[in-house]
Amino acid sequence: MKLQYQLTIAFTTLLVIIMTVAGITIYSQMLQMLIKDEQRQLEDKGELIVNFILSQDLNSTTNVQRLLQMLEQYNLQVFAYDEGNERVIFSSIPDMDKLDEWIAQHDLTNEEQPLWQGEDDRYVVSIIPFYSPVVTQQLVLLTPLDDLQEVQRSLVNRLFIIFLIGIAVAVLLSHYLTTKLVTPLTKLRHQLKKIEKRQFDEMEEIQATGEIKEVEQSVVEMANELNNFIQSQHHFFQNASHELKTPLMTIQGYAEGIKDGIFEGKEADRGLDVMVAEINRLKKIINEIILLAKLDSEADIYKADAIRIKPFIEKVMERAIPIANDKNITVTLTKVEDRTITFDEEKMLQAVMNIVTNAIRHASSQVEIAVITENNELRLEVLDDGKGIDEDVIKKLFHRFVKGKSGETGLGLAIARAIVERSGGTIKAENGIHGGAKFSILFPDHEKNND
Repeated sequence: MKLQYQLTIAFTTLLVIIMTVAGITIYSQMLQMLIKDEQRQLEDKGELIVNFILSQDLNSTTNVQRLLQMLEQYNLQVFAYDEGNERVIFSSIPDMDKLDEWIAQHDLTNEEQPLWQGEDDRYVVSIIPFYSPVVTQQLVLLTPLDDLQEVQRSLVNRLFIIFLIGIAVAVLLSHYLTTKLVTPLTKLRHQLKKIEKRQFDEMEEIQATGEIKEVEQSVVEMANELNNFIQSQHHFFQNASHELKTPLMTIQGYAEGIKDGIFEGKEADRGLDVMVAEINRLKKIINEIILLAKLDSEADIYKADAIRIKPFIEKVMERAIPIANDKNITVTLTKVEDRTITFDEEKMLQAVMNIVTNAIRHASSQVEIAVITENNELRLEVLDDGKGIDEDVIKKLFHRFVKGKSGETGLGLAIARAIVERSGGTIKAENGIHGGAKFSILFPDHEKNND
């Protein structure tokens, strides 16, 4: 069953239960309320009758007729009882036997009376004492319970009609609300189907609010990330095939030339040297591709420890200086603020060395390395005095197989970014103020925050 129908049934069922309970409660209390109200009305009418009796001479036929007209107008059965003489002074009830039975059965001095049982009906009773000059007398007023039950049935019928109208309105309202709620979810399901089919260009914005809008935004972000990942994978395979194809073609050309006798003597030896160099290059590319794949998919390959920055930078300098000397480049450590950072030392050493060797390769005469803390961040900076980074390259510099004019495999900076981000840091590249490239690796300075 669709969610929309489930919600509609749930809302309607809940309302039916609430209205049913309310209806039963009202029905059970309605008759008592009508009886109480009728007794209050009898008391008011009784006061008028008592005033008439006390103010008029009932021995007069005219006054008796007026009293009877008043009782007929009020639709009441009334009798007056003289408690002292134990006799009925006046009565509009024709059944005197029943009247005597009531007098014998009920305490007329008690104003709070139950329902009196007649031959075919029960009666609501109100007793009003009044005082003649000599003795206390009671005026007893009765009205059939059938009249109240008829009022009750009329009210119940109206309540039932209201109940049915409420159910209809509830169904329509719940259907409307669930449609408003479920429609964005249905559209969201279609969006997910488009993602499944990789139809990223057909994604549409969903008009929604609240948590559904947040989910929709998350789906859009996920689609964009997935699209970027798929595109990067396509570029990766295209670039990888190109990078692998070039040395393979070189190796194939020299191998076929030596086999066919085209290259002989020194040319053959030179060809063999080129083949060995290209094979080493292929090995390097393949090893870096494997490392990137492992960094993306294998959790056990990365083992983080608490590492002091100063000894770590000393290891970087030990490895960088020989490479720099071969190219007549000076590597200078300008500043080091010692802190403890958590990362995999071997992997981070490889990442930093990829950046430093890249700087040495592009520098004119010197490379500067500094470690400083600022704004609750530890920043490792590598600056060179080369020509800087082209603006069209700087935005995608850390993508795989993206390299500058003198780049090698195009994987070194991608590996560096993967390792830094796996360590909880960020890496960025920009052109320095005084020329040359500037690479920055940033980590949260947890040690400073704990001080």
